[in-house]
Amino acid sequence: MSRVTLSQWQMLAAVVDHGGFARASEVVHKSPSTLNHAVHKLEEQLGVKVLEPVGRQVRLTEAGELLLRRARQLIESAEALEDVAESLAAGLEAEIVLAIDQLFPPDALARALDVFSARYPGVRVQLHETVLNGGIEMLYDGRADLVASGLAAQGFLGEPLVTVRFIAVAHPEHPLHRLGRPLDLRDLKQHRQLVVRDSALRQSMDAGWLKAEQRWTLSHLNTSVDMLERGLGFAWVPETRIWQALARGTLAPLPLNAGGVREVPMQLIYRDRDRAGPAAHAMAEALSQAVASCCESSVDSTPSNE
Repeated sequence: MSRVTLSQWQMLAAVVDHGGFARASEVVHKSPSTLNHAVHKLEEQLGVKVLEPVGRQVRLTEAGELLLRRARQLIESAEALEDVAESLAAGLEAEIVLAIDQLFPPDALARALDVFSARYPGVRVQLHETVLNGGIEMLYDGRADLVASGLAAQGFLGEPLVTVRFIAVAHPEHPLHRLGRPLDLRDLKQHRQLVVRDSALRQSMDAGWLKAEQRWTLSHLNTSVDMLERGLGFAWVPETRIWQALARGTLAPLPLNAGGVREVPMQLIYRDRDRAGPAAHAMAEALSQAVASCCESSVDSTPSNE
């Protein structure tokens, strides 16, 4: 057990912060003699002088400055611990688990997490970046508090979140672009398509056009974009993932006669809305607001030409 109590450190800090025992006693509602005794007891227990008189006031010794600097970390940690305990007693979750499909706009996700953490810094967040059925499977298994997905979940009601545009793209020097004419799906069959693997463990699914004779199946959208920029294939990719690549010219939309753009409406699904705690509701609100700030409204989205 520690020889010095947290209360002793707190009283020492009060004496230092308020310039003496008399002023500190008024703030912490303890008598000057109680504070004096606590500090002298601390010095006795540690064998170190922490305060020295300067006129009618006191100041920290060199050793006292070092010790109090460390002690303030303990005081702040103890206060934070009590705040967490109060939050838990009020029903605040210690942790929330998110299953966010990789097609969700990354800028909006980062903003939502930043806003949430500022409001609930003590709540841990587990983020699972899922693909297709991966998030829905976590929902069915009870392993996610909130799911953002482009798929419907049987037995659950979702809330509209954002509509994501997918664009068929390839590197500007890719053979498909070199054809120099409008393309149809028969042209695509002769070239390598990059697709992202369903992250579900039990019931994976395929989605989109998958008729290319050559196909690479990857695990993350970021890998797909990197491969595309290297000229290693073509793919349909969320516009929010490639807008920078489009702007700098490392990717270009394929001139398809039809099907070059498609849209996927995403929804936000609670595992159990009625039983969700304040942190889960706050995260849902942060995601919705971040989408509104970072992304175009689905009403303003360019309609699909499929």
